[in-house]
Amino acid sequence: MYDIIVIGAGPAGLTAAIYARRANKSVLLLEKGAFGGQITFSPKVENYPAFESISGSGLADLMVEQALAQGAEVEVETVTGIEDKGDVKIVTTEDGNAYEGKAVIIANGAKHRHLGLENEEKFIGEGISFCAVCDGAFYKDKEVILVGGGNSALQEAVLLSETCKKVYVVQNLDFLTGEQQLQDILKKRDNVEIITGTVIDAIPDGDAFSGVITKRVSDGATAEIKADGMFVAIGLVPENEAFCHLADLDKAGYIDAGEDCLTKTKGIFVAGDCRKKQVRQVATATADGAVAAVAACRYIDGM
Repeated sequence: MYDIIVIGAGPAGLTAAIYARRANKSVLLLEKGAFGGQITFSPKVENYPAFESISGSGLADLMVEQALAQGAEVEVETVTGIEDKGDVKIVTTEDGNAYEGKAVIIANGAKHRHLGLENEEKFIGEGISFCAVCDGAFYKDKEVILVGGGNSALQEAVLLSETCKKVYVVQNLDFLTGEQQLQDILKKRDNVEIITGTVIDAIPDGDAFSGVITKRVSDGATAEIKADGMFVAIGLVPENEAFCHLADLDKAGYIDAGEDCLTKTKGIFVAGDCRKKQVRQVATATADGAVAAVAACRYIDGM
């Protein structure tokens, strides 16, 4: 029996584990993928206090090391559900394991949003990627497409532009939404072409990825972009269906909880990108982790 089971080992979950351990609570971290969450895909983090600049993976590694040093236990497993037994919560996994805890913090983050086009799944990992840090090196001196216009997308575009022959930035809106500083960097680079007000309309079939067909939003005009690869950075989607009986979800599937990180079920808390919120940044994720952990500790102490 653990005091607190944390589902997800991104910045929110890791922070929750650190705070809970410092309150002398036993903690189990369950993570289905890479420890550190989505931040590990960011080539450079420049807006997190104490670090003028650090890679997302580097920041995540420091958080993981701190959580482990505090005594948190970890298991690499995919959670399939939570059963509420009152003072005991049972967390089940794909491996058939069941872990008991007095409280649970859901911090399972979100996954990359796909374009939803025919042939997309076929080329994922074979021409289509969601991580320039992971796969950018494969496209040195080649031409690539970057889909998206937010901070993460522009960071990826900057990274790609340092080694790729050509980078096409395709944004569905008529303007980029990322930080002006990132926009200025891209606009000064001769090998970057920014295409706004345009969507990816189709991915031609074939033995290998060869480019895309774009469509201009204003008039429906189509065009072809030949490229060796494509990076998709159009946001994230939550995976909270397994918890909908314990926590209300909004229309987008995020857990509908306020800044107090409480759900409708006593002993179940939420933190990070899986929660309904206006700002999804590392700083807000760690803040959620701290709030959820303190709330969970108070709940346990009052049992």
